[in-house]
Amino acid sequence: MSIYDYAGNVHIHTSYSDGTGLHAGIAEAAARAGLDFLIITDHNVWVDGLEGYYGDVLLLVGEEIHDPRLDPQGNHLLALNAQAELARLAPSPQALIDGVREHGGSAYLAHPIEYAGRMSPDLSCISWRNWEVTGYTGLEIWNYMSEFKSRLHFKLLAVFYAFFPSWAARGPFRSTLRLWDVLLTEGGQIAAIGGSDAHAATYSMGPLSRVVFPYEHLFRCVNTHIITEQRLNGDLEHDREIVAEALRTGRTWAGYDLSAPTAGFRFQARSGANSATLGGQLVRAGAAMFEVTTPADAHIRLVHEGRVVARARGRELKHTSAAPGAYRVEAYRTFRLRRRGWIFSSPLYVV
Repeated sequence: MSIYDYAGNVHIHTSYSDGTGLHAGIAEAAARAGLDFLIITDHNVWVDGLEGYYGDVLLLVGEEIHDPRLDPQGNHLLALNAQAELARLAPSPQALIDGVREHGGSAYLAHPIEYAGRMSPDLSCISWRNWEVTGYTGLEIWNYMSEFKSRLHFKLLAVFYAFFPSWAARGPFRSTLRLWDVLLTEGGQIAAIGGSDAHAATYSMGPLSRVVFPYEHLFRCVNTHIITEQRLNGDLEHDREIVAEALRTGRTWAGYDLSAPTAGFRFQARSGANSATLGGQLVRAGAAMFEVTTPADAHIRLVHEGRVVARARGRELKHTSAAPGAYRVEAYRTFRLRRRGWIFSSPLYVV
């Protein structure tokens, strides 16, 4: 069976909400960054009629939905591939999640845990708060702009990161990963994506003014990768469904492509004649054999129910286990003088 992987960015804002670019220009930036697809997610507005191929980049339109009357703010949800305006459901997070699923889309909780930047009251945290909800597809475990915001402790540091942003990125918050493991241990099937939260806004501090994160730069950083059994063929309807299915089923990983491209990552398990990969379910016929392959040398970890059960350095990890449950992969690389997060896979489930 052939496996194809595609790189995309699935959390992007345009001038239809609080971003600065328009769809065609953003797609050009994605092409320069080497991405295959984008999903635009403006705040509480689904912009119809702009999906399609812009050169070689497939551009789709989703929505980041929240209740603007909520104070303090929170409960932002990425509605991906629902093909409908669902902002009216924002006051009820459960109704919103149900609505996304009823429309065939994927519901990912955006920046589920955030930390405020201490430099300014404008850098408040916008975490997910209603954890009694069910049925969501997954978590945006790594939001690049949320992480950047949390690093802004004082003005001099903010200026440094504005000119050298790659020094700020370290990986998903450990609290987010711990929460994810708790939810998986409780039986949830919860996929992972990474997002840029791109706005390409201009920031000013005294005489200094700078577009801190142009779209193209962000598209070279934290992305969502998908694996599929079908090749994208340039037809909008066909390819939209391929991307949508991968996101619905958790055949995804969050990759920090700036430190090294993450395309080519693979994670699979076998037991007897049965096998599974990202997002899939492996029915045991005895012990399960796990295999991880990374496209560059890394510190690789296999995580089961919040515990690291195997480690390796290099490009391969192999492990045997008879324990059921959710297994996921983390990989780290040294970049900018420290170990930073690189790959965080959706789980596969052993039953």
